Amino acid sequence: MRGGTAATAALLTLLGPAALPAAASERPERAFTLQDKRITESSGIAASRAHPGVYWTHNDSDDGPYVYAVDGEGRTVATVTLRGIDPRDVEAISLGPDGRLYVGDIGDNLDGTWPEVWIYAFPEPAELRDQKVTAVRYKVRYEDGPRDAEALMVHPVTGRAYIASKKQSGGGLYQGPEVLSPSGVNTFRRIADVPWVTDGAFSPDGGRLVLRGYFSADLYAWEGGGPKRLRDLDVPFQRQGESVTFSADGTAVLYGSEGARSDVWRLALAADPAPSAPAAASGQAGAAPAGGAAAPAGDGGDGGGHALAALIAVAVVLGLASLRKGRRKSS
Repeated sequence: MRGGTAATAALLTLLGPAALPAAASERPERAFTLQDKRITESSGIAASRAHPGVYWTHNDSDDGPYVYAVDGEGRTVATVTLRGIDPRDVEAISLGPDGRLYVGDIGDNLDGTWPEVWIYAFPEPAELRDQKVTAVRYKVRYEDGPRDAEALMVHPVTGRAYIASKKQSGGGLYQGPEVLSPSGVNTFRRIADVPWVTDGAFSPDGGRLVLRGYFSADLYAWEGGGPKRLRDLDVPFQRQGESVTFSADGTAVLYGSEGARSDVWRLALAADPAPSAPAAASGQAGAAPAGGAAAPAGDGGDGGGHALAALIAVAVVLGLASLRKGRRKSS
């Protein structure tokens, strides 16, 4: 991601129209802090199915073909190295119903100029130890041309892969082929409008989808092969909110952030209301990045205080992201 676009996204988030409020009983709590000094740009997170209480994460660019398993205390319990992979801009990770981890090398710091991106898939290790694995590489293109993206979601029932593009004026949700092919090109087709998205995840039963941005998140019902918006979710104030996953039991979502010793937050979910209009409705989801400017639950609608905090965050994100990400423009 780039400093200017990060700042713009934050401002548009503040100015976007308010959405359905988060449930009053929902409030994020700090779950753990990433302890590994190597994990400085955690950009994706996925709850393990094989190992209760363990989460898979990875760095953004400039790291290598590594995926890390961390426990509920934030300690790294395994490092997986992908053989023969030279990643360009890894942004997301998701677990499929086939027991494989899917890693999305889908970022594009040149604002959508790379003709193709890649997804790597490998079996979730049965044993938590440092190891090397051979991953299958899938070539990905979009039907309407190159674009930047940071969210890869594999449906836990159908196994179909989805990518949410990241665009200042609102992105798109792209659906991959029914089965990914390791040979040739996998064309992803746009099926819905979505807000500014930095990560997303399906619930374990496949019935819900969460999409997050830097400062807010949206919860959808997944019906008929597409998203129907339920409401916005409360999001913790984070240095650079990048990742989200459902807990293994589907009762909570967890939010991650880039930065050394970054915190992972847990939000227990209340019951959902009936879905609103589908996300693909004209202009709806793309109108405001990452949900809207509704005040977090329990703050009595004090939008001014949160607007000030977010404006301060804009300056922080702009400065930090410019310093750390600017060097990648020529990648």
